[in-house]
Amino acid sequence: MDRLSNTVRPYAWGSTTAIPELLGTAPTGEPQAEMWMGAHPGAPSRINRPTTPVDHPLSDLIAAAPEAELGAPTVKKFGPRLPFLLKILAAGAPLSLQVHPNLAQAKEGYAAEERQGVPIDAPHRNYKDSNHKPELICALTPFDGLCGFRAPAETADLLARLDVDSLKPYVDLLRAHPEEAALREVLTAVLTADPDEMSHTVHSSAEAAARLGGEYSPYVSIAHHYPGDPGVIAAMLLNHVQLQPGEALFLGAGVPHAYLNGLGVEIMANSDNVLRCGLTPKHVDVPELLRIVRFESADPAVLRPEASASGEELYETPIDEFRLSTYGLAPGAEPRDLTAGTPQILLCTAGTPRANEIDLTPGDSVFVPAGERTELTGTGRVFRATVIA
Repeated sequence: MDRLSNTVRPYAWGSTTAIPELLGTAPTGEPQAEMWMGAHPGAPSRINRPTTPVDHPLSDLIAAAPEAELGAPTVKKFGPRLPFLLKILAAGAPLSLQVHPNLAQAKEGYAAEERQGVPIDAPHRNYKDSNHKPELICALTPFDGLCGFRAPAETADLLARLDVDSLKPYVDLLRAHPEEAALREVLTAVLTADPDEMSHTVHSSAEAAARLGGEYSPYVSIAHHYPGDPGVIAAMLLNHVQLQPGEALFLGAGVPHAYLNGLGVEIMANSDNVLRCGLTPKHVDVPELLRIVRFESADPAVLRPEASASGEELYETPIDEFRLSTYGLAPGAEPRDLTAGTPQILLCTAGTPRANEIDLTPGDSVFVPAGERTELTGTGRVFRATVIA
């Protein structure tokens, strides 16, 4: 078992205080958006073993002995790499509106861009790898986000109450067409509109939303951070979700989403494939986006963990690249045996638990190689990230 040293990413949308408060450190005044735990090449966690150099990247450790670190079943199923990336995510402003491809789309898109010779770091490149990127976000504080399309009739009513002339064609489309066609036509129209005309629509809509308040408040905040961006109107097509601590959302392929505000634990398949829909200065590839978006409405499925006799509280998801659960450790409780044949990352979010001989405080994490005896004691809360192999 190795204590991890992790990188905090300073993205502009990050909170300046949430991660420092969790870690018990002083804010720097700069945004601290994500703390990464895992072996992603962009910012791998680092370890200090007696047999390795100081601050040795976890990715190098796994590459040198994948079966020893990950276990043979994990390597056979996913290859010689850690299949997931675990994060603490702290949103102080809305993230980009985005969607992720399924596995077949990712493989196809990556192969096509490789054949075309698109540089992997090109701003207009859509597919950085050939993997899909399902995600799970679990709230540590009240957490606001957007997830999946709202029923078209409900969105039509929401837009109509703004009483903005340039929104009325969208209202008519949403009320007149079958669901899939309505959502597709409106999103296409929003993202391909004349930029000056759309900027005026966004400005007028934001003013109306500010007057009405209430359910329109999230869109006022979005428009404040992204004035004139067509993603502001696209965001109004989506469900607004408010998670309470301990609740989670699973975000599968083709589901448009954005995080707005709050602190959470996020886990995802180890991929960088993102198609953006707005709320960003980055490239928006409308034709490719429309190819992978699932144009169907659904109420967001808020997940709550299912408790077991072992004390594990599991967030059930339909994929195998990651498995996220949590343990609440009360004073005087029996030790919890977490020994497993798969690799694990354990993350403390509260209290002073102990993983084997390593004392943890909030924000501390450890990597556990497959098969290593693992026991939790002490008090607090620990998230457990592993795979299904």
